[in-house]
Amino acid sequence: MKRDPRTIMITLGRSLKLKCPVCGRASIVQRPFNLKHHCDSCGVIFKREEGFFVGAIMANVVATEVFILIIYFALLLLTTLSDRTTFIILFTVAVAFPLIFYHHSWSMWLAMDHLIEGLPQTNRQARQD
Repeated sequence: MKRDPRTIMITLGRSLKLKCPVCGRASIVQRPFNLKHHCDSCGVIFKREEGFFVGAIMANVVATEVFILIIYFALLLLTTLSDRTTFIILFTVAVAFPLIFYHHSWSMWLAMDHLIEGLPQTNRQARQD
């Protein structure tokens, strides 16, 4: 199914705000490092079968690696910091970035799944429609 650019941008915007990619009304986050099972507003399922979010974890790892490389090259080219200081900065980024990006990687994975094949509805929501 072909999506128009406006729909894609709206869905990605919702993803950045950690909102449901379908309706944009409810948050996907239940508490830190824990997603809701489904949207409180429209009923789409966020937590799917085991292994569904391996892609989100992989995206978080890849984004962390890219971010570390960008920081490393910026430090290398723009500063004269010692190797020890550079290592401390990179280590701090390597620990902090995946924690900060955690919810966003899951949200973006949900958004991509919604754009590609659509998110399933809960049984309760499906029966009401």
